[in-house]
Amino acid sequence: MLLIDTEGIKSLNTLFLKIIKRSLTEDALSWLEAKVALIQTEEKTVQLNMSFAHLPRFASKALVDLEAGEADEIGRLLPGFKINDWSHDRLCRVWLLMQVPAQDQSAYFNKINGLFTAAEMNEQVALYSALPLFQHPELWISRCEEGIRSNIGTVLEAIMYHNPYPAAYLPEPSFNQLVLKAFFTEKDVKLIVGLQERLNKSLSDTLEDYVQERLAAHRTVLPEIYQLIEQTKEKI
Repeated sequence: MLLIDTEGIKSLNTLFLKIIKRSLTEDALSWLEAKVALIQTEEKTVQLNMSFAHLPRFASKALVDLEAGEADEIGRLLPGFKINDWSHDRLCRVWLLMQVPAQDQSAYFNKINGLFTAAEMNEQVALYSALPLFQHPELWISRCEEGIRSNIGTVLEAIMYHNPYPAAYLPEPSFNQLVLKAFFTEKDVKLIVGLQERLNKSLSDTLEDYVQERLAAHRTVLPEIYQLIEQTKEKI
C-alpha cells in the first residue's frame, strides 16, 4: 500500500519548492538547485551527503510560512501529514531527499540509509519526517523501528507527530511500542496519525500493565491511557 502515488509526490514536490522559494535568497536557491542537479546524476553520495549536511547554512531555522490553502493541500495529497511546525531547513532537507533518483532500489536505499547512519539530531529529524515520502516504503520499516528506540525528543516527535508512515507500515508490536513510548516520554498521543485504526488487544494489555506499574509506583496515569484502553475494548 502506497501512502501517496507518483502524481501526488510530484504535486507535493512542486508545492514544497514553491514554499522553499519564498524563504531562500536568490543565491541560496541557485546553490540548492545546482546541488539537486548533481545529486540526480551522481552514482556515489558525495553531493547528497554534503548538501544534506550544509543546508542549514542556506536555509533558516524559522518556521515555514504557509499561505492560505497550502496546509489543506498537503493534507489532501497525504492525509495526516503536516509541516506547519517545520523549520525552513527541515523542509529543504526533506525536499532534497525527494530528489534522490529511486529507479534503482538498491542504490536508492543505500544512499538514504547512509544518511541515517551518520546523521546528527536535526538531520535525523528531517530523515524521519520524510519517511512517508520515501520510495519503496517497505525498506524503511527497520529504520522507523530504530527511531522509536531513540531518546531524543525531537526525533521521536518527527516519527510520532503528523507522520502517517508508522500506522501504515509498522507491524503491530512495533506500532504498539511507539504508542507506549509516546506515553512513557509524555508525548501527545493525539498527534499520532492512524492511532484509532491501529488499536488492538495487545496494545490494550500492554497499556493496562503500564497503568499497574505506574500505580504501584504511586505515579500519575494520564487519562488518555484509560481512554485508549476503553476504546480498544469497544473496538474488539
